[in-house]
Amino acid sequence: MTMLRTNRTDDRGSTDKLTMAEILDAVSADALNLRFTAFDGSSTGPADAPYGLDLKTPRGASYLATAPGDLGMARAYVAGDLDLMGVHPGDPYPLLDAMGEVHFRMPPARTAAAIARSLGVELLKPPPPPPQEALPRWRRVAEGLRHSKTRDAEAIHHHYDVSNTFYEYVLGPSMTYTCACYPTDGATLEEAQENKYRLVFDKLRLKAGDRLLDIGCGWGGMVRYAARQGVHVIGATLSAEQASWAQEAIKREGLQDLAEVRHSDYRDIRETDFDAISSIGLTEHIGVRNYPSYFGFIKDHLRTGGLLLNHCITRPDNKRTSTGAFIDRYVFPDGELTGSGTIIAAAQDAGLEVRHEENLREHYAKTLAGWCANLEANWDACVAEVGEATARVWGLYMAGSRLGFDRNIVQLHQVLAVKLDERGKADLPLRPWWTA
Repeated sequence: MTMLRTNRTDDRGSTDKLTMAEILDAVSADALNLRFTAFDGSSTGPADAPYGLDLKTPRGASYLATAPGDLGMARAYVAGDLDLMGVHPGDPYPLLDAMGEVHFRMPPARTAAAIARSLGVELLKPPPPPPQEALPRWRRVAEGLRHSKTRDAEAIHHHYDVSNTFYEYVLGPSMTYTCACYPTDGATLEEAQENKYRLVFDKLRLKAGDRLLDIGCGWGGMVRYAARQGVHVIGATLSAEQASWAQEAIKREGLQDLAEVRHSDYRDIRETDFDAISSIGLTEHIGVRNYPSYFGFIKDHLRTGGLLLNHCITRPDNKRTSTGAFIDRYVFPDGELTGSGTIIAAAQDAGLEVRHEENLREHYAKTLAGWCANLEANWDACVAEVGEATARVWGLYMAGSRLGFDRNIVQLHQVLAVKLDERGKADLPLRPWWTA
């Protein structure tokens, strides 16, 4: 560990200039478990540590200094000014896991002043962020009010219209970008995604001839699964690339008479009296303040006795909704997460009766591990398709999300609800009718 020199002063009280490694030591609450090297030749942390960080440029130091936390690190890493040592960029999970044990503190005033002098005025000026970064929320007003149709469409475009080919590399043949449900610990990602659709289908008690609306349908995985069972399905997505891919897939499978995917806001669907509605990975995008109208829409579009399956990422508490700076700027602009209690309350306040809920948190950690493995295996092709910076965003985001599910920072809940008749009858079996 590099020794700090912040206490060495002359009679005038001046302090020696600190190296990048010494600055990191000064703000670390504990001994580092990672190796750190920097462009100025300094280093700290165990020389034999399996994982580490290499700060390659002064601009990287500016990113870290002017946006402390995950946003500054993301900027430096995406821009190529920070490298992760000991891991593949497609799956940096082991390094992020180790970094979870690193804690920072505010150094004493004299040390903080020495850090500022060592960095200098130029390094304390925020550099322009990488082009992959979205504007901060307060600057997105040109796109409309948060969760207006126009702004929601732009947010979806930012994340989902990257490249269908890129998603094929990362997601695999199912083209399913939501949590899988693993029937066994050793099941493959594809088996788990197929099982997830089977579970949703069974929970909704769907059968041939029924009508299903799948809102936020992505590339149409649920749409095509249900259509293959003889169900008439309409899917809606705000992503033009998803809708185009899904319609082509429907044609390839000969499902045109049963299935349709529209490039549409779900709020523009006019058909009603659906036997069931599935919402798989949409609720994160609509905004907590819009839950009453969201669940109201669902109730209005279900027939009496119809069922809703709401599948979305949640928080383990119901106290906050923000997603964090990195996720908001690089992954899901305007996304909001809340606890399952808030979702259940909103559904019931809208007049739907919740009959069952379950947490698939560990399943999402396994799903993300599968996606990272795909990204790593197809790294060169992914970089050729979208560029290294965007590929780095995805590796960082998916590995970090996996860590969040592992550590119960985020969860994944499925909530099953029914639209009762005017006498409060549900006409459902007394016990769960599906196989978990």
